[in-house]
Amino acid sequence: MTAGRVFICVLIGYLLGNISPAYFFGKTRGYDMREEGSGNVGATNAFIMVGRNAFFITAALDILKSFAAWKLCEALFPAMTAAGPLAAVACILGHMYPVLLGFRGGKGLASLGGAVLAWRWKWFLLLLAAAILLALITRYVCFVAPTMSVVFPVCYYRMTGLLGCALILLIPALPIFLKHRENFVHIREGTEMRVSFIWNKEAELRRIGRWDEKSREQLNRRN
Repeated sequence: MTAGRVFICVLIGYLLGNISPAYFFGKTRGYDMREEGSGNVGATNAFIMVGRNAFFITAALDILKSFAAWKLCEALFPAMTAAGPLAAVACILGHMYPVLLGFRGGKGLASLGGAVLAWRWKWFLLLLAAAILLALITRYVCFVAPTMSVVFPVCYYRMTGLLGCALILLIPALPIFLKHRENFVHIREGTEMRVSFIWNKEAELRRIGRWDEKSREQLNRRN
């Protein structure tokens, strides 16, 4: 594993991570995702600000970019075991801290999912089911990304025995946790939106005291 190959993997991953479908969806509606809703440039805020279709497209593309980063670098450097993990981790960090958006990006969950999918699709389905169950049990989506950012590297190591690659995959765990600190504070204050926002938006906004004319207008212009 040479420094040049590491650099190429990191560069490819980071540049792919800078692609932001959520930001694009916001611009088509005339606003900056960094300044509206949760301020997060990711699938969750795309759902809040634009709607279900934007959520699914954004999530799919955020998954695809880290999946593509892993597979591309794996194909470029087949003898380099860490090529895929390095590229995927760089992509996750590029999604979270994109230079093109002033280092204000998403929170990494979908891009983390893309790394899992690139590794083994069966584990992607298994961890996806676990993530959904965790969100329903805790009632908050914000617990999912920090938990899965640790669970995935552990599962990877247990299945492959590749400690170095597992440690690389663990790198996003701290940034992901830091990105969610505000959510944990909101939970303590009772102002964090629960999963029920998906099917009962107005009631959840009223519960946390954010139902006003602006919120009404935002919901009316969602698809």
